[in-house]
Amino acid sequence: MNRAFKPDPTFHASPQLAMQAPVENFAFTIMLGKDASQHDGLAVIDLRQGSDTYGQIVHSVMVPTTGDEFHHFGWNACSSSLSPLSGHAFLERRYLIVPGIRSSRIYIFDVKEPLKAHIHKVIEPEEVFAKTGYSRPHTIHCGPEGIYVSTLGGSGVDGTDTPPGIFIMDCETFDIIGRYEMDRGQQDKHYDFWWNLPQNYMVSSEWGLPPQFENGVVPEDLLANKYGHSIHFWDLRARKNVQTIDLGENHQMALEIRPAHDPSKSYGFCGVVVDTTNLQGAIFTWWRGDDGT
Repeated sequence: MNRAFKPDPTFHASPQLAMQAPVENFAFTIMLGKDASQHDGLAVIDLRQGSDTYGQIVHSVMVPTTGDEFHHFGWNACSSSLSPLSGHAFLERRYLIVPGIRSSRIYIFDVKEPLKAHIHKVIEPEEVFAKTGYSRPHTIHCGPEGIYVSTLGGSGVDGTDTPPGIFIMDCETFDIIGRYEMDRGQQDKHYDFWWNLPQNYMVSSEWGLPPQFENGVVPEDLLANKYGHSIHFWDLRARKNVQTIDLGENHQMALEIRPAHDPSKSYGFCGVVVDTTNLQGAIFTWWRGDDGT
């Protein structure tokens, strides 16, 4: 068979097998402009042991726009959902999706040849607004039907007219398909999300709305416990919120959220920034009870 038609070998059936695979030759990280007048970019770092440029930036791609403010980014494909292991025989782990949290613009970088990485596609904010009603894209995960993108803003100039949420992109064309949620229940803020695919649930967390973070934390809102303090559980494929757990209004900014690595286990963790009664951070653990909640 022609080498070009063989499945991408960078997918692995388990985290343990991935750890046993050859080490990466290059790493990718984003570069932030020092203010809104500066350009953000993508840096390629040499990880080849023995290389004269080991640990150095060996290639970079600066974007033509300013004021994007890159944060999180992710792949177009992964071992758990969009890979030869899940029926996508010839999909490559090739593209990095990098959203601008301030501009709502999304860059797609082609990094198949790391030293020739370049911009493949740009999704302008107007398309994001028109097709989803969301703004301020933040977290990227490849999921069952495509690329899932969480947002921190809804519609309107300041992103507060409607709640933020998740939208889905096609993993090959990068066209925006539309919103994820069919029934959001109590969810009215957003931050991170993750899932347990075999158990068919997703869990999401919440931070605050754009006016509460775009110019720094609003002390009055923090002390009044107006930031996010709940986590939300979803029927992943029905796209329905099935349960919301309030961690307590004093536990402000429920952010990074992770189910257990072992998909047979029904527990996970959420990191909370600050308890307004004592200024301590916290890690909460959730688990599924015998009654299914």
